[in-house]
Amino acid sequence: MELSPKAHEILDVAEDMARRGGYGGFSFRDIADAVGIKSASVHYHFKTKPDLGVALVERYTDRFIDGLGDPADPDTPAEHKVRAYIAAFRTALHDEGLMCLCGIFGAESAGLPEAVAKKSREFFTRNCAWLETALEGHDAHTSEAARRQAALLLIARLEGAMLMARSLGDLSVFDTIAEAD
Repeated sequence: MELSPKAHEILDVAEDMARRGGYGGFSFRDIADAVGIKSASVHYHFKTKPDLGVALVERYTDRFIDGLGDPADPDTPAEHKVRAYIAAFRTALHDEGLMCLCGIFGAESAGLPEAVAKKSREFFTRNCAWLETALEGHDAHTSEAARRQAALLLIARLEGAMLMARSLGDLSVFDTIAEAD
């Protein structure tokens, strides 16, 4: 579905609010005020908050995965792919001051509308698959199960590093955790 420029502007504002305060950290009225439109105009583009949440997570996931590049690129060593993956999280936290949208929504998943929770799970599924593919060329003797475990551990480490850095108010904590072996 093709979105209008105004719908993208609404999603931009909603994403920023959600990455700072979670699913409960924004309302249609908050978004409308920030965009400079009436709340009814937000509803015109996204009938309900769950509809907005689904669109938000889909767009975020697609942008995140697309920004990483091709995990099967034979010209890029696995170590460079993993560094790029870590850098995506670091940039969000250090340069933008934002948490991972799906990390926040994942923590809130028990209280999210099911459609939003499902899309948030898909973010992690796609990230895990990207990392597993990226790690395939690293060591020909590494099993599929070992690549999956490495992918899950890296995702958990980075999401946790973001959470700890934000909680402690110290961005260097992210680097300490992300770079740990």
